[in-house]
Amino acid sequence: MSTGVFIAGSGVITAIGNNIAECLSAFEKEEAGMAGITYLETIHRDTIPVAEVKLSNQQLAAISGLPSQSSRTTLLSSVAAKEALDNAGIKNISSLRTGFISANTVGGMDKTEKFFTDFLSAPSKGRLREVINHECGSVTELVARHLGIHHYVSTISTACSSSANAIAFGARLIKHNVLDVVVAGGTDALTKFTLNGFNTLMILDRQFCKPFDEERMGLNLGEGAGYLVLVSDKVAASLQNTLSVKLSGYQNANDAYHQTASSPDGTGSFLAMTGALARSGLQPSDIDYINLHGTGTQNNDLAEGTAIKRLFTAPYPKMSSTKSYTGHTLGASGGIEAVLSVLSIKHGIVYPNLRFKTPMLDLDFIPQTSFLKNQQIQHVLSNSFGFGGNCTSLIFSKL
Repeated sequence: MSTGVFIAGSGVITAIGNNIAECLSAFEKEEAGMAGITYLETIHRDTIPVAEVKLSNQQLAAISGLPSQSSRTTLLSSVAAKEALDNAGIKNISSLRTGFISANTVGGMDKTEKFFTDFLSAPSKGRLREVINHECGSVTELVARHLGIHHYVSTISTACSSSANAIAFGARLIKHNVLDVVVAGGTDALTKFTLNGFNTLMILDRQFCKPFDEERMGLNLGEGAGYLVLVSDKVAASLQNTLSVKLSGYQNANDAYHQTASSPDGTGSFLAMTGALARSGLQPSDIDYINLHGTGTQNNDLAEGTAIKRLFTAPYPKMSSTKSYTGHTLGASGGIEAVLSVLSIKHGIVYPNLRFKTPMLDLDFIPQTSFLKNQQIQHVLSNSFGFGGNCTSLIFSKL
């Protein structure tokens, strides 16, 4: 059994950048990714802001090496996963037991939407043969094949905690000596299905979102992908690169309160955070920064904030919601924010919570509002809480 799970590489693509360097630059310049809709064909193009990746499918295909007719979810996944593997620099990876654990919630929904639009205008039973690689699992399998990973391939889909759960699952596979290396995280693209669905729930902000603000009006949907390369202690010792971060804690919990709402007292959030702390052997006072789930909805921010207030005491750790930059990327959010948590430790930075003005009346803490450099960040808690009460917390620690 491996005694630790170490971070050998990371990769990300979001509305604020197509790789790690671009994303870090946008954070420091406080440049958010929200804007009007450019690529998604929707009747809401001029009324609902989103955080789209600033590349067309053709441009993504050129970067990833996959065909442009691949689903956008697949293309985003390939770009970020490839950066993570390149970043890890594992030269003998073909000789290692390697897995790809990837999360998503929409699969090839963009392909499905286009197919049915065309199909309804000219129905034909024969055309049903065109419906391939639309499901969530196919996204994972296509990217794994493209990356040359064959030992273990699995898809996680637990709403907005999906890719955090993928990372936790990958860690378990390493700790129990099933695999040596796991590329874990998630991906999701914007689709009409998700935009219309969240609009029906009436939780989309018509302006740029402001998480943990008393006047918050909802979330902005985003898209992207984020992956970590997890390795065992044996592999970590064999690498030329000096590793600086490990996954020290993780926990999945469920409050079983409601199909879409979090429990008002944040039961699931509290259980996930306390479980991750217990697994890591840390105390709440050891956490230096919390990457909040922080969607900007009335329910989520109050539930998460209540759980934090219950678990932590003043002085609270620094905390912020990076969704104020990237939007809520659904199944990709846990992976993207895990990457950002690792970067926080490696570079000693804390991200600002953009557009925050008015403290929430029910909470006695406020998020960080400016970009901080040269910070002593030893331990970061990253929260990902999804529909159905599925809550997951990850803790990353400096070696």
